[in-house]
Amino acid sequence: MNKKLTQLFSLLMVLTLVFLAGCGASENNQSSSEKKSNKKEDPGVVNLYTSRHYETDDALYKAFTEETGIKVNVVKGEENELIERLSREGQATKGDLFLTSDAGRLHWAKEKELLQNVESETLNNNIPANLRDKDSEWFGLTKRARVIVYAKDRVKPEDLSTYEALTEPKWKGKVLVRPSENVYNQSLLASFISLNGEDKAKEWAKGIVKNMARDPQGNDRDQAKAVVAGEGDVAIMNTYYIGVMKNSTDPEEVKVADQVGVFFPNQETDGTHINVSGIGLTKYAKNKENAIKLMEFLSSEEAQGKFAEANYEYPVNPNVEPSELLKSWGEFKEQDLNLSELGEKNAEAVKLFNEVSWK
Repeated sequence: MNKKLTQLFSLLMVLTLVFLAGCGASENNQSSSEKKSNKKEDPGVVNLYTSRHYETDDALYKAFTEETGIKVNVVKGEENELIERLSREGQATKGDLFLTSDAGRLHWAKEKELLQNVESETLNNNIPANLRDKDSEWFGLTKRARVIVYAKDRVKPEDLSTYEALTEPKWKGKVLVRPSENVYNQSLLASFISLNGEDKAKEWAKGIVKNMARDPQGNDRDQAKAVVAGEGDVAIMNTYYIGVMKNSTDPEEVKVADQVGVFFPNQETDGTHINVSGIGLTKYAKNKENAIKLMEFLSSEEAQGKFAEANYEYPVNPNVEPSELLKSWGEFKEQDLNLSELGEKNAEAVKLFNEVSWK
């Protein structure tokens, strides 16, 4: 009997040890699983090639990182250099996104097959169809209007009407504008080709050359300065630069901006020409998911509001209002045109500039 009790006791001890071992293994497995689930995954990075150089943009990238944990590596350079870099790097590129000003430049990148299609309901909802590529290879993020800027002391707003009217004899020797190599002018002429045909566009360019106050030179800000200096009475330039000058740390630029007015031409006809800064996903993006998240973030109401308020650009997102400065210039009718056409008609625009000797 004692021997049987001893065997039973031994069996109970073995079963107890097996049970305790199983519990220990379960606890260890649970601990390992919990540890794995608690470990934060690295959200990764997105590499952005951009020709924009604004503090507003940098602040938005920082806000995106804080919100998502995704680090934004920014490479800045001239737009043509960045396009060439993407082309040269090919599949080896680290660039995930390309951001630049002017729809024409974005179209060049598309033509060189440096971008790829993006299917995003968020982007499509936030950005009107005319402000994004027809094939969804680039998306506008901010708008600028190319307007007539005039000397307040010599020109009355009622003296102005359309881009075409600047070719009339009364403006002979009074029109200031940048050189034809400037892509903003190329896109403006491309819009006229799309809307009115090549013959009328050429007629306009020829008329402007005849009425120029001087040979084209300088940037948009230089045109405003020349107006105030009395070299001409009106200039063709982007609204963005007036905003920059009005808020400049240079008191001379502020003084210039205060002495010129902003006029939105063609309100009774085709509307005022607009252009965009826009972004595209590169063809060989290594961080595609993160890149699309950044694109969507930059089109959001939060980001669009900061673009509008701090950078004197019009938001593309229709749910966001322009800044108070831009509102002060009034609402305006825009050209009814898909901006893809600015790139598609660029070569024709350059040809016409050459034909009419627009330097």
